[in-house]
Amino acid sequence: MGAPMRIVFCGVGALGSHTAVLCRNLDATFVFIDFDRVESKNLLAQAYVKQSVGKNKAEALKAQLLNFHGVKAEAFGVRLTKDNVAQLCAGAGLLVDCFDNAASRRLLSDHARLSGVPLLHAALSGDGTFGLIRWDERFSADPEDHSGQATCEGGEHLPLLGLLDGALARTIQDFVKGGVRRDSMVGLAAVTPTS
Repeated sequence: MGAPMRIVFCGVGALGSHTAVLCRNLDATFVFIDFDRVESKNLLAQAYVKQSVGKNKAEALKAQLLNFHGVKAEAFGVRLTKDNVAQLCAGAGLLVDCFDNAASRRLLSDHARLSGVPLLHAALSGDGTFGLIRWDERFSADPEDHSGQATCEGGEHLPLLGLLDGALARTIQDFVKGGVRRDSMVGLAAVTPTS
């Protein structure tokens, strides 16, 4: 049996934080990349506890997984850039894009395509009506309506986020366990495989 797969979560806000927690049963090495800090407003839609407010999100998630579930992870509390993407994503068996902006998504896609590493994207629509899980070869980042557009603030979209996080975690598990690559569209009424 080989070494555990290295899964790099890029962005650990509403999508990345909950999905990582739901993947805690995998025999994998988790890596979290996020430059942002936990704010009080994040507690409604993200997997963080009150004691994490003010801490870097990647570091806070690493600590919570260890303290609550005994799962070890690596954390990089930095912004992913063209200058550090190769180093931060080195050794990845799977990249998971949970970013909330098109520029970071494109940067990660460029790296994945150049390095040949599988990349899975997850996104929530700006109006919170649907979510998307798509493998990189079938993904194109949509431009934001405006820079910094929030889609996961507060608890407004919590039921949809729960469905999207669960579907994303299952997609990751199926890939890690059997190499299955499935895309999905997620809405409040259904989770529909699209491939």
